[in-house]
Amino acid sequence: MRPAPTEAAPSGRALRFAHRLYALGPLAGLIALCVAGTLLNRDFATLDNLMNVLTRTSFIGIIAVGMTFVIISGGIDLSVGSMAALIAGSMIWLMNGLAAGVGGHTFAPLAIVTLGIVLALVLGGLFGCAHGLLITKGRIEPFIVTLGTLGIFRAVLTWLADGGALTLDNALSDLYGPVYYASLFGVPVPIWVFLVVAAGGALILNRTAFGRHVQAIGSNEQVARYAAIRVDTVKIVTYVLLGICVGVATVLYVPRLGSATPTTGLLWELEAIASVVVGGTALKGGEGRVIGTVIGAILLSVIANILNLTSIISVYLNAAVQGVVIIFVAFVQRGRR
Repeated sequence: MRPAPTEAAPSGRALRFAHRLYALGPLAGLIALCVAGTLLNRDFATLDNLMNVLTRTSFIGIIAVGMTFVIISGGIDLSVGSMAALIAGSMIWLMNGLAAGVGGHTFAPLAIVTLGIVLALVLGGLFGCAHGLLITKGRIEPFIVTLGTLGIFRAVLTWLADGGALTLDNALSDLYGPVYYASLFGVPVPIWVFLVVAAGGALILNRTAFGRHVQAIGSNEQVARYAAIRVDTVKIVTYVLLGICVGVATVLYVPRLGSATPTTGLLWELEAIASVVVGGTALKGGEGRVIGTVIGAILLSVIANILNLTSIISVYLNAAVQGVVIIFVAFVQRGRR
């Protein structure tokens, strides 16, 4: 007797086609949203509104690029909003202190702003390194580590600000302002920085051994160890990269308002994670694309912009919309690696 016919396994070409089709989902959604926004409000399609959306996207987008590496490796970071708040407060505290003079010495305003920017990047890297060490060497779950530091970072900022706000000196604010408000070839500086960070992230993820190791660890950490990949080192570097991205985003954000309060960066972690998962990165790790994250960040900003322009629902429900998006994408991704 002949064996019963079995269902043919999908060919490699069919799988690649399905994967590409899935990857195009965020882009198709973004295009559909842009069409809907244009139909709902004429102001949506203006150049000024486009620049506004992209500028506001840049902060979360830069953080989301770093978050992409962490999530692909199988980790998570819930503290990025609180980390950004503490970095912003520390920058302002340092710059105001130097402007007032230390030990009778005065500093040039440009040197003070430069030192503030350096402090932001250093603190971001150090905080990320601390997360990586606690997770890898301390053998503590990323969720627990970053949930704990979320409270620590925001509490320290609240203490520095004495429960109020830390406000940047007016003279320094005028000098620092162009970092956010200036444009190059008609495009605001934050957008250029976002593009550079995204391009660098895509290059690292897709064209370097480190990027391949990140994906291998997320796919199967035990197999990655058998393959002689330095799993702990790679994980630590992913968190350091995320911390530096938070520092870069904070450097761009501080001149926007010139102050830091206990609510600065509130829910940024939600927006960053939402951008990553909407962009197609698997929550279980092992697979993801930086370009998808960029599209996801823009898509969420477009949703918020449409809600602001049309008043379909209250703007206070923007975070609720993002939460629903995360849950929906996680539902779609269930079982996928």
